[in-house]
Amino acid sequence: MMDSRIGAVIGLVLCAGAALAQDLVIKGKKVYTMSGGTNAPIVDGVVVVKDGKIVSVGKATEVKLPDGVKVIEASVVTPGLVDVRGTVGVSGLFNSKQDSDQLERSTAIQPELRAIDAYNPQDRLVEWVRSFGITTMNTGNAPGELISGQTLVVKTSGNTVDEALVKNPSLVVATLGPDSFAGGSRAPGTRGKQMAMLREELIRAQEYAAKRSRGTKAENADEADEKSEKQEKAGDRNLRLEMLADVLDGKVPLAITANRSQDIESALRLAKEFKFKLVLDMGAEAYLEADRLKEAGVPVMLHPSMYRAVGDSENQSFETAAALRKAGVLFAIQSGYESYVPKTRVVLFEAAIAAANGLKFEEALASITIDAAKILGVERRVGSLEAGKDGDVALYDGDPFEYTSHCVGTVIDGRVVNSGTH
Repeated sequence: MMDSRIGAVIGLVLCAGAALAQDLVIKGKKVYTMSGGTNAPIVDGVVVVKDGKIVSVGKATEVKLPDGVKVIEASVVTPGLVDVRGTVGVSGLFNSKQDSDQLERSTAIQPELRAIDAYNPQDRLVEWVRSFGITTMNTGNAPGELISGQTLVVKTSGNTVDEALVKNPSLVVATLGPDSFAGGSRAPGTRGKQMAMLREELIRAQEYAAKRSRGTKAENADEADEKSEKQEKAGDRNLRLEMLADVLDGKVPLAITANRSQDIESALRLAKEFKFKLVLDMGAEAYLEADRLKEAGVPVMLHPSMYRAVGDSENQSFETAAALRKAGVLFAIQSGYESYVPKTRVVLFEAAIAAANGLKFEEALASITIDAAKILGVERRVGSLEAGKDGDVALYDGDPFEYTSHCVGTVIDGRVVNSGTH
């Protein structure tokens, strides 16, 4: 068996190499592009990558292949998988204090907490999920406080967060229901108090944004010396209210973790009242609210298919993904956060269960590729195999959703960052 220290060094070399793009020809007996239409595979297809970007995709007999370029082959080729919601790299491989930065418990409302300040691209958990073909993930603060912080979108390669970064911040994340109830006499302790606290903070953010706007206008009119005490106060920085002002301004969506139907409805009411972009997180009972979600245009980062059905998730179903698809709701299946080792699920396996419970193969694959990218607003770069997009590709030796299949290669930005079987 390879010494673990040697394996760690190899992993770091692969990560470091991710910044150096290669020219590649990737051949597959079936190539799923996920680029629209029926999403049917290209039989005997190829993907050509140059300087880290995809330059052409099509049948091997129709695409002109460059000479002298490295060729890799697989039975099934898909876009690099996209995990729409998790905590990998913020929560690490072990249940230890030094790698558990996923949730700050000191206060209920903390939208100013930046995932970029906590993300560790060299954690072994990042390498592990990459070995299943996951190339992009939305990660950061976990559910558990009323507003627990921000998330960011990263590639699963790179030695620094700047090398891995795709989008920051991607979401501000909040939690409704008992998971964010505070203990003892601390607030919030009820659903009514949760909603009152959120409304109060969002109203404060509205007032803060208005005051800052007035202060800016005064400065632009050369009236800075004559500003009132109120205007001067408006110029003081408040990171919490700044972030919420960006939510209200539509710059950053607010993802609300809600499982019970009543909590989902509360989230919808709040979004309608304050007119922010809402993304539903988890949604164990989302099948009861599918029509309302569709009408409101709210996408869903759906709970892992095999998530434990306990507490406010007790009514979840393997068929929720199929119900949302039937209703026309945009959704993606997430890995989520687990409090025990290895503290994450694998979206490849979670989508496989959905494929066995009402979703077609292509629909399940879309839920961890292009549809996840759309929810995160990064579909111009990742999520499908199209000319101009990042050279992120996953290779499998059989049906990706079959237990006996293996990911035999992961390519990120045109660089082979993982090869071999589990």
